[in-house]
Amino acid sequence: MNKTILLGFLALSTAAFAATGNSLKVDIFQDSNIDGKTLKAGDYTISLENGNAVIKQGKQSIEVPAREETEAKKFARTELIYKNDGKNLQEIDVAGTHTKIIFQDTTPARPGL
Repeated sequence: MNKTILLGFLALSTAAFAATGNSLKVDIFQDSNIDGKTLKAGDYTISLENGNAVIKQGKQSIEVPAREETEAKKFARTELIYKNDGKNLQEIDVAGTHTKIIFQDTTPARPGL
């Protein structure tokens, strides 16, 4: 079962993402992991470039494998979808658009987990 955090206040930010196709502002409310990298809770800008999500906070940035998918139904609010552990961010559904960003975990699985 995936855990979901709903973010309903991102209407202006997500409109910019939909219009330009390359930038989204998102507030991550809890420390999260993406592809073995840790993001502290805070405000981030995410852009998609050459099969990667570039996630920036201030002058710091990380790059992780990601892809954009289009859903038939428009998302009413921005949602952060986590894997079962509640810490590994798997996907962001972008409010007011048909777009979702899927993060592709490339870290090797540890035996026994």
